[in-house]
Amino acid sequence: MDILPSKHRKDGPIHGHLKNHVVPACIRHPSDVHTPTTHRCANTGWKIGYVAAPASLMAEFRKVHQYNVFSVNTPMQHGLANYMADPAPYLDLPAFYQRKRDLFRDGLQGSRFTLLPADGTYFQCVRYDAMPPMPESDFAQWLTTDIEVAAIPVSAFYSQGQESGIVRFCFAKHDDTLRLALERLARL
Repeated sequence: MDILPSKHRKDGPIHGHLKNHVVPACIRHPSDVHTPTTHRCANTGWKIGYVAAPASLMAEFRKVHQYNVFSVNTPMQHGLANYMADPAPYLDLPAFYQRKRDLFRDGLQGSRFTLLPADGTYFQCVRYDAMPPMPESDFAQWLTTDIEVAAIPVSAFYSQGQESGIVRFCFAKHDDTLRLALERLARL
C-alpha cells in the first residue's frame, strides 16, 4: 500500500470525494482502497480524508489530488486523526450499512418498485415503470412533495438528462425515518 500525503501536512490525512468503507463496485476487494472520512464522520463539506490504495491507483489519485486540494482545516485533521486511532467505529460501518440496506430493500419487497442491485453504496436505485409514466425529475418531485419521501432522478447525473425510469433513495438514515418512508412508499 502507498499512502497519499496531504499537501498541507506531510503526514496528515487529505480530503477527497470517494466514499468511505462503503466499497464502490469498481473496487473488487475492500482492502483495495480506503478513503475519506466525509460521510463516515458526518462531516460533509470539511473536505478532509485520506487514501490508501495499491500503487497503481495511487498514481491516478495523485493526478486528481494535485488539482483538487484548495483548503484543509488543520484542527479538524488532528481531530480526525484522533478519531481514527480507534478503528472500531469505522470498521463496523459495512455491517451498519448492510443492515440499513437490508431493512430498506426488505421494506420495498412487494411494492411497485423494481429494486436494482445496491452493493457498495448507501443508495438504492429503483425502477418505477409499474407506476404512471412520467419523467424521472417529475416523478422525484412528486415523491418529495406529495409522498414526502425524497428521491433523486438518475437522469440528473447525465449531461444530456438521459431518462431511464430510475430514481435513487438514500438509506443512510435513522431506522425510524426509513420505516416511515417505507410505509409511505408501500401505499403507492
